[in-house]
Amino acid sequence: MHASTQPPVWDDDVVTLAVEVLRVLADPTRLQLAGLMLDEEQSVSQLAARLDKPVPGVSQHLAKMRMARLVTTRKVGTSVLYRIGNGHVRQLVVDAIGHVEHLLDQVPAHHRPAEQPA
Repeated sequence: MHASTQPPVWDDDVVTLAVEVLRVLADPTRLQLAGLMLDEEQSVSQLAARLDKPVPGVSQHLAKMRMARLVTTRKVGTSVLYRIGNGHVRQLVVDAIGHVEHLLDQVPAHHRPAEQPA
């Protein structure tokens, strides 16, 4: 007997949660925030300054991302540091941006040669 080569049909709860994750990332500010947190944790004020957005608004976006389990937090003194939750979320963001760069005929980061030290 041959193994089926048809793609899987996912459980409804898996699809529902995946849609929620994509819905949360489908906001320009939240996608930019995700990009800023790919490789390092940052505070709300650092993220707000990078995006030139008010801290309360950035904090609300981060709360939504946290509820969707896209980011994790770590408290240091009185500051809360945010970062992308795991490698799957990181890859989702990188792949989405890379896909769009291909659509726009730009050279995605993963196709660019590494910069040579000066």
